[in-house]
Amino acid sequence: MSSTSATLAAPVAPARPAGTGALSRWLAGALSIAACVVAWHLLATYHVRTPVITFANVPPPLEVAQAGLDLLESPKLLRHLGWSLLRITAGFLAAAAFGIGLGLLIGRFRWAQAVLQPPLEVLRPVPAVAWIPLAILMFPSSEVSMIFVTFTGAVFPILLNTVHGVEGADARLVASARSLGCRGQRVFSQVILPAAAPSIATGLSIGMGTCWFCLVSAEMISGQYGIGYYTWESYTLQNYAGIVVGMLWIGLFGMGSSALIRRAARVLMPWQGAGA
Repeated sequence: MSSTSATLAAPVAPARPAGTGALSRWLAGALSIAACVVAWHLLATYHVRTPVITFANVPPPLEVAQAGLDLLESPKLLRHLGWSLLRITAGFLAAAAFGIGLGLLIGRFRWAQAVLQPPLEVLRPVPAVAWIPLAILMFPSSEVSMIFVTFTGAVFPILLNTVHGVEGADARLVASARSLGCRGQRVFSQVILPAAAPSIATGLSIGMGTCWFCLVSAEMISGQYGIGYYTWESYTLQNYAGIVVGMLWIGLFGMGSSALIRRAARVLMPWQGAGA
């Protein structure tokens, strides 16, 4: 049998209906969350104790759901969320502007890498929580100090991913652009920046997650309103269900804001294709 006949005789896989893959992922995610909630209910209801961890004081899901409904009916919820979102927005936008701008400079110019990268590498391992006492001393306003802490948490993932994106730009594309007469800023804006855009988007997504983590730490210490302050206040008042409610709000907003960044990146980077 010839190769052509063999090709014609090969069975053709049926085409999958549009949306089946997305539906499967949503179903798998829903089942995974349901399994986690059931496991949480059983562990908390039966006060499971192990040598490593105990669930004796962990509130069960129904108690947390009731606390969540009480918070939804309270006028404090919008105030807590509003202050947290304001701090997150200010810190993240400042980190994005600083991290992307400095990352493009360091990734593009050797002198900038030699001068600027060493002090940044010294500061990078310092956790954002360690900046809180110094931020309180540096800034007269507690609001500015909390925004600064969120800034420090988000700026380094954005900065490093931007640097790696610029350095990872295909040298063949740059050489091709120059051979076609493209010079200077046009090479940077039309070749290097689009090539680095996926890494920048990744840095922004990671930075948003660390931004929420750092905000909660700052609000626990120097805030009066905010979802992190609410979580810490629930602990001090022994409102254990409120702790979990605060954690869930943080998780939902952190996941949602990162998803918005990824969706915006897909819209702004059509050259990445549908699988980007």
